[in-house]
Amino acid sequence: MAETAAVRLSADIGGTFTDVVLEVGDALFSTKHLTTYEAPERAIIAGMQQLCAQANVAPGDIGHVIHGTTLATNALIERKGARVALITTRGFRDVIEMRTESRFEQYDLNLRLPEPLLSRQHRYTLNERIGAQGQVLQPLDHDELDALAKQLVQAGYDSVAVGFMHAYANDTHERAVAAALAVHAPALSVSLSSAVSPQMREYERFNTVVANAYIKPLMKSYLQRLERQLQQTGVSCPVFLMHSGGGIISLDSAAEFPVRLVESGPAGGAVFAATIAARYQLQQVLSFDMGGTTAKICLIRDQQPKTSRVFEVARTYRFKKGSGMPISIPVIDMVEIGAGGGSVASIDALQQIRVGPESAGSEPGPACYARGGQCATVTDADLLLGKLDPDAFAGGAIALDRERAESAVLQDVGTALTMDASSAAFGVVEVVDENMANAARVHAVENGQDLADYTMIAFGGAAPLHAGRLCAKLGMRRLLIPPGAGVGSAIGFLRAPFSFEATRSVFMPLSLFDAHVARDVFASLRREADSFVRACNVTDDIVSAHTVHMRYAGQGWEIPVSLSAEDVATSCATHIRARFESAYRTLFGRTVDGADIEITVWAVNAATPSPRPQVVAALDDGESVDVSERRALFDPLQRAFSNAGVVSRTALQVGQQVTGPALIVEDETTTIVPADMVAICQPDGCLDVRYVR
Repeated sequence: MAETAAVRLSADIGGTFTDVVLEVGDALFSTKHLTTYEAPERAIIAGMQQLCAQANVAPGDIGHVIHGTTLATNALIERKGARVALITTRGFRDVIEMRTESRFEQYDLNLRLPEPLLSRQHRYTLNERIGAQGQVLQPLDHDELDALAKQLVQAGYDSVAVGFMHAYANDTHERAVAAALAVHAPALSVSLSSAVSPQMREYERFNTVVANAYIKPLMKSYLQRLERQLQQTGVSCPVFLMHSGGGIISLDSAAEFPVRLVESGPAGGAVFAATIAARYQLQQVLSFDMGGTTAKICLIRDQQPKTSRVFEVARTYRFKKGSGMPISIPVIDMVEIGAGGGSVASIDALQQIRVGPESAGSEPGPACYARGGQCATVTDADLLLGKLDPDAFAGGAIALDRERAESAVLQDVGTALTMDASSAAFGVVEVVDENMANAARVHAVENGQDLADYTMIAFGGAAPLHAGRLCAKLGMRRLLIPPGAGVGSAIGFLRAPFSFEATRSVFMPLSLFDAHVARDVFASLRREADSFVRACNVTDDIVSAHTVHMRYAGQGWEIPVSLSAEDVATSCATHIRARFESAYRTLFGRTVDGADIEITVWAVNAATPSPRPQVVAALDDGESVDVSERRALFDPLQRAFSNAGVVSRTALQVGQQVTGPALIVEDETTTIVPADMVAICQPDGCLDVRYVR
């Protein structure tokens, strides 16, 4: 029997596949199962049992289960949540419908804004008002509150969101509403904006608390089912959840604040890439995660993923910023587009190829899965271009049907453009690759970065198939494909720290900086963040990172500014100003003379220390490996099929080199080595793909 502390399980539910990884000491076992939408926990249980048998351990030996899921995001996108009511300040009933003055498509006269999660009849108001400094301007009428509580019970709501003006500065009225609802309807799920997102800007805060209330009953039920089924199979250890900020929280915390799970899977991928960056001592990395439904791109500098405090869910207009639902939570900052293996290809009114954002998912899946899917997808195109082995897809678990793929690609793309199947498939893949490259370019420019000196780290089931071409489009000269790339996000869960970020809006101009208030705010946030980490039964020391979000007076948005321990201890306005100006200059190339500087949001991230990475002594050259197997692979540079070598990744030895064009195959994915590149097997098993010298 294995030692309990040495066995850990992670599971990542994606839109197409559920990835499961079992870590036994230093050994990793992994598998992919099609996501079971009607009961997502079934795929996790099946994967766990398969891996336990492979590793010769019992489910009872597992010491930790760490889980990430897209269920929260999918519920928001598909509008399949609870029956929710919003209680807000009188006069602000329509905030979530009025949105802001921003237009995501400025010149579209027929622009249709996304519908809010709650229609007007489900939004209620109370006479109360808190001022921006936390002062009570109008007391809460408790008789009116009791009457409203009874009305909500009679209406049959499952969940209630409470969002009052300036509740981040004083939560007294929101807590009074929660107390009244506990008396009149103790079974009702309640979410308070002052607890879910205690930050200024009512549109974002109200949206966030509504989203939390909308998915809370669903996620709580699912997490309870998962925990119960794991216990029934013999797993007695605690279950933890990966949150959007790149850390791990307890199941109870996740059930209370499920909105923090909206990007849990992609966050695990960013942590995975940051771990690889630390091993290779890389300071500038582009993380590229492409699965069955979406592609995620994240900048990692100094071995830390970039973070943000606002994320948009369910963008409705070609994934344009501003067309979705803003969620104000700590999140790893990444761009996500509808470009995955299951993304559907079509021809628009201008006879142009379009790919995504719609996805075939796992049910029915791409046409080549032969599970009822009729639409052409990226996976169908990849199969026709020779990138996939129809008999070895997903370790042989799914046999791919080339004839169905060809029929779908011709039907949806080729016939309309008078192309043969191969040309149409190349068009589909080239469009999706360019979409991803464009998203990466825009993301880099928005963050003041030039990708020429970056290294790409690619993972996810589909990323190694497309990463080489993406590097060529972005002018990047180095690509790393880590071991376990096909299940990278699930491996990232196992590398993530226990962490929680507490945030609070306290407006403070630097010209009126109060050191005592600053120290008190940080101390309070540290206690809050520490309490969430300790709830995971953590006994290790906790490391705190302090951030303030700052802007010049008159600006509409802030930038994050990291503070050192000395900055926090001394609370010196001069030091904080210098940090802000340095960060501002990096982003915009200059500072603004004579303008006052304001702090709007304070944040403390508490986390368990990450172990020091084992640095890899990278090899610059390798010995060419003998290639005995070959197959036809489409070369995008020559626009023709080439005779590419096929190499098993498990057979590669450290220091061996594969020259393109080639395919390096493994159970969960395939790495395409373009004709002008070579792949060197590094000491840690990474494939280091570089241009031929």
